[in-house]
Amino acid sequence: MIFLDTSGIYALTDHTDTKHTEAVGMYKAAVERDEEIIIHSYVLVESAALIQSRIGSSVSLNFLKDAETFTVIWVDRALHDSAVRYLSTQGSSRLSLVDAVSFQVMADMGITQYLGFDKHFSDAGFSQFSV
Repeated sequence: MIFLDTSGIYALTDHTDTKHTEAVGMYKAAVERDEEIIIHSYVLVESAALIQSRIGSSVSLNFLKDAETFTVIWVDRALHDSAVRYLSTQGSSRLSLVDAVSFQVMADMGITQYLGFDKHFSDAGFSQFSV
């Protein structure tokens, strides 16, 4: 299992992104290894909004259709509250609620690797997926 972060999704989607080629290589390797790709509903929303605002609504809609191939963990009240508690214990004001939910999902599911480029994941003890 590999967690797919918004930074990875955006790099995969935007062909002009400096990390695009790297992200495509990582994603292809994950698919070839038959890794289950995990996201949660907050990443889905955050990614769709980011893609829509920077690239356009048709690309965002294509992403949402493609996302049907991922395993989506739907954030419920307990997961949301757990992430808010986690945020309250962190000293970094740069850590987002979406990241906090991601860390909780990864910990709960025993996921150690992420596909993305957000250093908060490695700071939290997770490893970037490598080809």
